[in-house]
Amino acid sequence: MNDVSSSARLAVVVKGWPRLSETFIAQELVELERRGIAFELWSMRHPTDAKRHALHDRLHARVRYLPEYLHQEPLRVLRALIHAPRLPGFGKALKSWLRDLRRDFTPNRARRFGQALVLAREAPAGLHLIYAHFLHTPSSVASYAAEMRGVAFAFSAHAKDIWTTPDWEKREKLARAAFGTTCTASGAAHLRALSSRPDRMDLAYHGLDLSRFPAPPASRSPRDGRGEPVTLLSVGRLVEKKGFDLLLDALARLPPAIDWRFVHVGGGELSAPLKAQAEALGIAGRIAWRGACNQAEVIEALRAADIFVLPSRIAADGDRDGLPNVLMEAASQELPILSTRVSAIPEFIENQRDGLLVEPDATALAEGLARMIENPGWRAELAASARRRLRAEFGMEAGIERLHARLAAALAA
Repeated sequence: MNDVSSSARLAVVVKGWPRLSETFIAQELVELERRGIAFELWSMRHPTDAKRHALHDRLHARVRYLPEYLHQEPLRVLRALIHAPRLPGFGKALKSWLRDLRRDFTPNRARRFGQALVLAREAPAGLHLIYAHFLHTPSSVASYAAEMRGVAFAFSAHAKDIWTTPDWEKREKLARAAFGTTCTASGAAHLRALSSRPDRMDLAYHGLDLSRFPAPPASRSPRDGRGEPVTLLSVGRLVEKKGFDLLLDALARLPPAIDWRFVHVGGGELSAPLKAQAEALGIAGRIAWRGACNQAEVIEALRAADIFVLPSRIAADGDRDGLPNVLMEAASQELPILSTRVSAIPEFIENQRDGLLVEPDATALAEGLARMIENPGWRAELAASARRRLRAEFGMEAGIERLHARLAAALAA
């Protein structure tokens, strides 16, 4: 990594860097850098993925890591605490934090203030704006640090952070922010309704940098599960909101006459229980769990599959997907898509035009899968429509233009 100048006026706060599950952030940062926005990247966590995306290697910004847990770097935190009273907005930030702590009396809230102290002390002297990816904990760190330094704060909101953050916290961050962006119309509408300045909240789809993806395969075999198995593919973390437990139940309900194989790409905390569920359902022998893969491996899997399925659901705590980039990646390879009517997925996939959307339950998923498997000509039409829509409406450029304009204006203010 090449260091940016110590006078960089922008600090970008992320949960972790690099992270395979957040390539949309890497895509954005690489493109902003290419357009001349200089910044330092501050990560709240050290990397945990065994692999990294090619995009991560294209970023030249200096990457700095905050203390993931305060006890791990006590001297660094102590130096930041001693320095803090000299900062112009320390008193204001301390009051904000104490007010938040009364409503959210957790170790996490204390840790975020400690990370903010370190960021406020160590960020370059020319700092003008702190921009955070995600509205929950990264924005807490960014907001407290921005108050201490007396600079502007902005954020990009996505999915879990919108739907699981308390309304009081969202309102206050919206009030402090110079601007906010989010990647779905449903998320933008929700946040605008909570804001006293809804004009500060932008809708900016991440879109897809199509230059990173090859043209789709010239043709796909019209497999219908009768002569040879149909390959079903899903890419996503093994967590509740992705709905893979529903999908396994759905696969077990497919008609016995249909020959299928399921390939899953991604890691996650539910790996063991989902594999146990597949064993109990008697379908484990038809499933390949590939774990975390890099982009080249994901593209290869997309090109080899017959149907892409993403069984997204709303988790018990309200967490849900926004508009998963992997749906656009599947569309780029003209792979037919079956997903659910959850969150912003219908903003990209119009039911029975660009793909098939069903309710997030096992019966509906099984019926939808059977319908797509048995009608290869129809699913090819859906896939072609999804790719046309991707190219026409969901390229990367429009969202990057809006964000670049917002950042440039805030840095120039």
